[in-house]
Amino acid sequence: MSEHQNNHMDLVIVGSVGIDTIETPTARREDILGGSASYACAAASYFTNVGMVGVVGTDFPQSYMDLYRRFGIDLEGLQVAEGETFKWSGVYEKNMDNRRTLSTELNVFADFSPELPPSYRDVDFLFLANISPDLQLHVLDQVKKPKFVLLDTMDLWINVAKDTLTEVIGKVTMLTMNESEARHFTGEHGLIRAARALLDLGPKYVCIKKGEHGSIMFTGDDIFLMPAYPLEDVHDPTGAGDTFAGGFLGALARGGRVGKNDIRKAMTYGSVVASFGVEDFSLDRLAELTLPEIDARAAAFRKIGRVL
Repeated sequence: MSEHQNNHMDLVIVGSVGIDTIETPTARREDILGGSASYACAAASYFTNVGMVGVVGTDFPQSYMDLYRRFGIDLEGLQVAEGETFKWSGVYEKNMDNRRTLSTELNVFADFSPELPPSYRDVDFLFLANISPDLQLHVLDQVKKPKFVLLDTMDLWINVAKDTLTEVIGKVTMLTMNESEARHFTGEHGLIRAARALLDLGPKYVCIKKGEHGSIMFTGDDIFLMPAYPLEDVHDPTGAGDTFAGGFLGALARGGRVGKNDIRKAMTYGSVVASFGVEDFSLDRLAELTLPEIDARAAAFRKIGRVL
């Protein structure tokens, strides 16, 4: 667990907090902790002070609140609203990459309006996880001069709020999308052309996620390939992208610098922490993780892939 504890937040993460029911080819788990903010904050907590901005209902289990605190996550930005917490259920296919959503109940998340506590507003590093572009803009209006802003999105917002999403993209440092989202948004089939089209909108970096095949970062004329850490068994891939983002930003915030090489090194840590996260359901593996384990796997990863 993280030992980072002080009143200043180095990193703020805004996203969903949910209760999931997940079925994979080998197991089924009901009412487990999920949501983009949960995964990203847990991953980041090993590197830096992180504050969570999200909303839960009055039904949210106290044991999950206690788990957040064990990670050292600051919860001043976590709202508790009357009603039920956001709930999602899904089933994974045998390849553990494709999944089918069975149900989505927004509940209190439907009326979520993220409000940043004063101590969060001068943050240097910010992750706008997958929420509506209108809410992402609302958060950006509340922060002063962040050094680095990472943005995530999904097909839904490309379909229903593309103009607003385009506006948000123009205000962030780095955009992350998966392959299908990048192609959908830009209309370009080739990932290099898609990335260039996205870079033209304003972000300095574009990271395209390729699932079990890792990710590709584009900036200017440079391309950086980040493979996924090779695993023999994957038990639950839910939240892997958010875990990557949290580990990446946490490592970046720990160093404090945002040069190209710093970003590449931080991506290594993001990939490594995400590899631990998928070894069990929910945050179970992350809750047992230690920084020496992360560093050891990062060293092995550098040796395997000869990455920075």
